[in-house]
Amino acid sequence: MGYEYLRNESIIRSKTREFFGVGTVVTASAHACSMGGSQIWLKEGERLTVDEMLKAVCVVSANDCAVALAEHLAGSEEAFVERMNRRAAELGMNDTTFKNACGLPAEGHVTSAYDIALMSRELMLHHPDIRAYTTVWMDTLRDGASSLVNTNKLVRFYDGTTGLKTGSTSAAGYCISATAERDGMELIAVVMGAKTSQSRNAACKSLLDYGFANFAVVSPDLSDCDNQIPVRLGKDAGVSAVPEADMALLIDKAQKSGVTSEVTLEPTVTAPVSRGQRLGTLTVKSGDLVLKEVPLVAAQEVERLSYGEIYRMVLMRAAMAKSNAE
Repeated sequence: MGYEYLRNESIIRSKTREFFGVGTVVTASAHACSMGGSQIWLKEGERLTVDEMLKAVCVVSANDCAVALAEHLAGSEEAFVERMNRRAAELGMNDTTFKNACGLPAEGHVTSAYDIALMSRELMLHHPDIRAYTTVWMDTLRDGASSLVNTNKLVRFYDGTTGLKTGSTSAAGYCISATAERDGMELIAVVMGAKTSQSRNAACKSLLDYGFANFAVVSPDLSDCDNQIPVRLGKDAGVSAVPEADMALLIDKAQKSGVTSEVTLEPTVTAPVSRGQRLGTLTVKSGDLVLKEVPLVAAQEVERLSYGEIYRMVLMRAAMAKSNAE
C-alpha cells in the first residue's frame, strides 16, 4: 500500500525532528487527567514527551494528552482555546467556535465540514511531518505497557491514506477528516454525523474514490522551453524566467490528455532587473479553454553596468571590430 503501518520509535523521531521540541517532557495536570472519552489514562504528575503525547492524540484521540499539550503550550486550556479561535478566524473558519482543546461536547462548541477541511489542509500543507504520527497503525507507549491502535481504520485498509483524524460524540455522531495521496494528488474528505464508524468509513472511501477517479493534478513541463531573456546593459547577459507560483493544476481527468501550455516572454529586458520582476506569462489550456495563467518572473537579480563599465565595453567591442576588419 506504499506506507509502513508498523513504525518504530526511531522512525517517528527521525521524521519529526523539525517539530517544536518533540523531546520536551510534559507533566500531566489534574485537569488534563480528568478528561473523559478517549484517553490513555494519564495520572497526575505523569511525565511524557511531546512526541509521545502527539502520538497518543493522533493515533487514539487521547483527550487527556490533548489538554496536557494545550496547557504546556499556553499555560492553561482556556488560554490555548483562545489561540485556537484566533487561528480559526485567520483561516476563515467562519462556522467554528472552540470551547475546549479536545472536542468533547460543550455548549457552543461547533464547527462545519468545510471548516474542518480548511483546518486539515493547513495542517497537511504547512506541517507535513504530522504524517509520521497520522500514518501509524499500531505502536506502544510507556515502554510497551500501553498499546495504541489507530482509530482511523483507513490507515490500514485504504491505499494511500496519510491521515488524518477521527472523532465521535453522541451529539456529533461519527466523524472523520481523512487525507489520502495518489499520483501526486492529495485529497481531503470530511464526513460528519454518521450513525456508525462503519458507515462513516464507507462514506469517506466513496468520497475519496470519486476524487481519485475523476480528477488529476498536472504540472506543465517547461523543460523544453527557452526561458532565458537577453538583458541589455546588465552585468549578466541574460536572466531566467521561472513560474511565480506552483504550477500544479487540479483538472477533470477527461481534460488531461488535451492540456497544453504556452509561454509568452519579453524579447529583451533592460537592467537593472529585480528578482521576482515579471517577465512573461505561462498559459495552461485545454483546447481553447484557459485553465490557468501563471506569471513568469526573474529568477535572479541582474545589476546594471556602471557608466565606466559601459564605456570599457564599447571600447572593447570597437577594438574587436577593428581587429576583425584587419
